[in-house]
Amino acid sequence: MNNENGMVSCALGCWLVAILGGVLGAVLLALLGGWTFVQAVFAGLVIAGIAGALLSWIMCKPLPALNEAKLGQKSDADLKAAAALEDAQARSEAVTTPPPTAAAAKTATATKAETAPAKKPAAKAKAPAAPKAKAKAEAKPATNPEPVSGGTKPETLKEAREGGPDNLKQIKGVGPKLEALLHSMGFYHFDQIAGWGPNEIAWVDENLEGFKGRVSRDEWVSQAKTLAEGGTTEFSKKVKKGGVY
Repeated sequence: MNNENGMVSCALGCWLVAILGGVLGAVLLALLGGWTFVQAVFAGLVIAGIAGALLSWIMCKPLPALNEAKLGQKSDADLKAAAALEDAQARSEAVTTPPPTAAAAKTATATKAETAPAKKPAAKAKAPAAPKAKAKAEAKPATNPEPVSGGTKPETLKEAREGGPDNLKQIKGVGPKLEALLHSMGFYHFDQIAGWGPNEIAWVDENLEGFKGRVSRDEWVSQAKTLAEGGTTEFSKKVKKGGVY
């Protein structure tokens, strides 16, 4: 009965300490951490619950009774007596059991030899592959992998090269807002766009916020290749004349 009362008192004390810790944690989070009242209260409850459970389990775990602990321990005299008894039994068995005769040993050896499994013949080594087949396999060109979902991010620049960025508005489908978005993503020049493959096009199409799909729909890459080589398009001529933007 006293043990149960002690455990209850211990548990109450642990939970009181945990609740105080939760309140302190909530106050510190609200004052120093900038948390809202609801967030701080929720965090305090979580802290109190975890701390209370841990403290109750660690501090209030019942200890074995002294008499039970003594019963589980054997004295040195008992251990010595048990060891002496085992030694006497071993000597008695050694005296009463006769040693095996030479004939019995010979019979056991013959039986072991008969029952031993025969060794399996060594497996034949595999013949090397024909050089002709190997040459044929090497000559077969590797197929290009299919564009993965989401594509691959193209190489970008932190800023435009010397001379400033190209006028990306000369590409049909690129307006002032879209040009600013491309600059923020690290694309400033025609040759960057001209070098995009299927994976890069898929990535840019997916990541143009508010303009998804414009790269492939307006064929930016083919236009950029012409402009990067110094050529012009019908649309770029209009932009240079100032009749578009």
